[in-house]
Amino acid sequence: MDIDLAQKAVAAALSGNWKQAVKLNREILKETPKEVDALNRLARAHAELGNLKKAKALTEKVLRLDPFNSIAQRALKKYKGGASGRSPAPLAPAAEAFLEEPGKTKIATLLYLGDAGLISKLDCGDEVKFAIGSHRISVITLDGKYIGRLTDDLSARLRRLMKEGNVYKVLLKSTEPEDVSVFIREVKRVEKLTNVPSFPPEKVEYVSFTPPELVSKKEDLVMEAPEEEI
Repeated sequence: MDIDLAQKAVAAALSGNWKQAVKLNREILKETPKEVDALNRLARAHAELGNLKKAKALTEKVLRLDPFNSIAQRALKKYKGGASGRSPAPLAPAAEAFLEEPGKTKIATLLYLGDAGLISKLDCGDEVKFAIGSHRISVITLDGKYIGRLTDDLSARLRRLMKEGNVYKVLLKSTEPEDVSVFIREVKRVEKLTNVPSFPPEKVEYVSFTPPELVSKKEDLVMEAPEEEI
């Protein structure tokens, strides 16, 4: 398989250029007709363009080649349910999308998850956004559907930073039924907060502890110390 062509196909999906994604994945499949990643990408592109019939047929082909392909399994459920035309989000996000930067990125597990049916339709890499309340921050889809909520301490910190002018991008990192997490990236830091990291490193507290066996050994050594010669 042409690695460069595959990277271009992923990039086309990331930018929401679904027609280009169709073209590039078809080129890959001319060389390697059983390439399941390309088939999955092509199915997703057709779904985003509104052609669910083709998307479903391609996904079923993937499952004939790889019956346990989790991406195809989830996609087929969506296509059978008529899900298409959602916001342009990646089927297979580029690794760079989740590149961690100290002080600028954080992975957060959501609390009080929303409708299980909605969560089952979400994909890793989908862009989502914050809904800021008076005390808490919720995470919602781009069209305003509730997904879950950040912890109170993280909500409080981000509310202060965003009030000052910082801007953040949020992507779904995990979309398991009972485990949804988001990847938060700082994309703009205002000048007055130049030296204030959005996500300070977590403090690790060390407790001084001497194992009992070492204490007894120490006492034995003291007791057995030779007398000084006069």
